[in-house]
Amino acid sequence: MTDSIATALPDSLDALWMPFTGNRAFKRAPRLLAAAKDMHYETVDGRRVLDGTAGLWCVNAGHCREPITRAIAEQAARLDYAPGFQMGHPPEFALADKLAALLDQHPATRALDHVFFTNSGSEAVDSALKIALAFHRSCGEAQRVRFVGRARGYHGVGFGGISVGGIAANQAQFSAQLLPQVDHLPHTHDLARNAFTRGQPEHGAELADALERIIAERGAATIAAVIVEPLAGSTGVLVPPKGYLERLRAICDTHGVLLIFDEVITGFGRLGAPFGASFFGVAPDLMTVAKGITNGVVPMGAVFATGAIYDAVVTNAAQPGIELFHGYTYSGHPLPCAAALATLGIYEREGLFDRAASLAPYWADAVHSLTGTNHVIDVRNLGLVAGIELASRDGAPGARGFETFVACFEAGVLVRVTGDIIALSPPLIVEKAQIDHIVDTVRNCVPRT
Repeated sequence: MTDSIATALPDSLDALWMPFTGNRAFKRAPRLLAAAKDMHYETVDGRRVLDGTAGLWCVNAGHCREPITRAIAEQAARLDYAPGFQMGHPPEFALADKLAALLDQHPATRALDHVFFTNSGSEAVDSALKIALAFHRSCGEAQRVRFVGRARGYHGVGFGGISVGGIAANQAQFSAQLLPQVDHLPHTHDLARNAFTRGQPEHGAELADALERIIAERGAATIAAVIVEPLAGSTGVLVPPKGYLERLRAICDTHGVLLIFDEVITGFGRLGAPFGASFFGVAPDLMTVAKGITNGVVPMGAVFATGAIYDAVVTNAAQPGIELFHGYTYSGHPLPCAAALATLGIYEREGLFDRAASLAPYWADAVHSLTGTNHVIDVRNLGLVAGIELASRDGAPGARGFETFVACFEAGVLVRVTGDIIALSPPLIVEKAQIDHIVDTVRNCVPRT
């Protein structure tokens, strides 16, 4: 890592309005990253910080991987931009084929054989919701307009995503203009019955039956789709109970409702399988991805759709011309396509999905060693992800979590917090000694009071 003007401390922090950040507090005590390589960041003052969160759940192959940076540079020098409306370019078709081949490797994802490119997970979710509406309209069921999300679900920050999402704080400022026809399933977090579970909890499959009650109240013929994360990441690593996703799939099948998996976090190896759908063996009708598709290097997202959905909207369209009135200026942009192709190459050559699966038992033992640590009331894990829940301080919810985050950063480890829940999700190249270091740092940084 070398010094340059791009890594220097800025003269001022005033102009930037930071996302999902307490701007006033941050600018009083900024945490600035200047460079990265493999498993580590480097701060502007030269400290190394071990990445315990794969950036923001996305840098699955580690930082600044040469095949990816080279592919981006070569693509930018050859074709920097190409319009995606009524035009195309070879990398986007090559990437779609590569993704379809990856999906074809497992029965639960084999039917997802068409790809619609977006620029983020938020855009992928809004696109999937639109595709669901277009599908039902094409099938002569235009009255199917209602969506079902889930409490404590996170589906990005588009108006569609925050509407079907289940985070009250994300919705509060915008509640006057959220989608009106949305219901929510209860979340699956059951601390009383499932605390300190390794892997999928035993209790809670029956929570899927809330979908039957919503259908009975609203009418099956009004519901377009159910959207859930196979494993809820951003709201604190909520692992689905055994049988829960299977039951959702069965209920959707019974009533002709589409099932959408939001795999922005679980996609591309996080659970030790290509996708959450393949890990759990449950087939969605639509799947959203982002983050790990390019290793987080260039923004990109996508919606995977079954051939049946594509055929209904496109192949069997009654009128000539545009079939889906939706898309983005940067859909299938050449640079993220190049980054994604290179990223998929690394995943394949280095066997990173299998590597994550092989490390999962060691990871489970390591994170569950935090059981008994001061204020720790739950530890949960699946694949290479874990949630460590702390008891909230009286009158100050979230304070212990944030203090742990800051203390870990000062001690040289990056973790993520949601309220009083510490989330860990390291790059899939993590070594066992680094796992130990991450966990030991968390243990030492949880506040004593």
